[in-house]
Amino acid sequence: MAAAALPTLKYRHSLSPNFVIFGNNAQSVPISRKRKAQLSGKLRKIVGCSSNHSRPCLQDGILRRDLMLLGLSSSLSLAFPVLGAGAEEELKMDLFVDETNAYSYLYPKALPSDKFVFKWVESRKPERYSSAAPLSPDARLRIVSERVDFIDNLIISVSIGPPNPLFLKSNDKSTWTAKDVAESVLADKSALRVTTSQRMDESSILDAHSSTVDSEPYWSYEYLVRKSPTEMAPSSNLYRHFVAATAEREGYLYSLNASTLSMQWEKMGPFLEKTVASFRLLPPTENYVPPYKDPWRFW
Repeated sequence: MAAAALPTLKYRHSLSPNFVIFGNNAQSVPISRKRKAQLSGKLRKIVGCSSNHSRPCLQDGILRRDLMLLGLSSSLSLAFPVLGAGAEEELKMDLFVDETNAYSYLYPKALPSDKFVFKWVESRKPERYSSAAPLSPDARLRIVSERVDFIDNLIISVSIGPPNPLFLKSNDKSTWTAKDVAESVLADKSALRVTTSQRMDESSILDAHSSTVDSEPYWSYEYLVRKSPTEMAPSSNLYRHFVAATAEREGYLYSLNASTLSMQWEKMGPFLEKTVASFRLLPPTENYVPPYKDPWRFW
């Protein structure tokens, strides 16, 4: 029996990565209350505009010096406004920094107004590409870190892999379209050897677009993946709703994927969109291990 067609959803653009976060092992520095308030206000303004394409945000970029003044590290906690049903509430987010692979992102921690706390478990701690878990038989695309909220059915993962030449035929990334980048990543995510048409029956791209940050392109996209039936929903209605962002460095694609079940998208989707919009490749430190280094090493 042929699989039921994936539903068509109306998409609102909100995935453009519009602000810059630099992560490092910064130490706390004495700072006045006034300066703290100024920097916190700047962070709020930048993240708040990540879902608004009507005004530019790059001029509000945060400098490494500013983050050091705030004593930021991988445990940074910030609160950002989230538009709810008729009221504005504060979303607390933490900064995650992976120095091994040189990237960062913000992930939701709590909604104090609702007394709601996310239950994240770090299912895969950051590791080098050579030892990371493969997503396909050819081991091209690999998960280098992952966190899961089992209670709320949320997953945030970062994968690294080379471009798929079937979709990205040129080495010049300025010629790549967001849809081609999305197709490249999704093709290499498949756990089975399938044709393009078979993969499209399994997943469906709802939207894809690109933006530029510090002269580097970021490709953002939204897609659905058909899931096996569970007691919660029949197979014809069960999908996993993803938002993702991809950037290229040294011939490899770095992708952050955030997802939940389609039935939870209205509630959880805005939080995951903020996570995807915060994804950034960071300036490498001495701890950075490029994907091409020691490909045989598994520790």
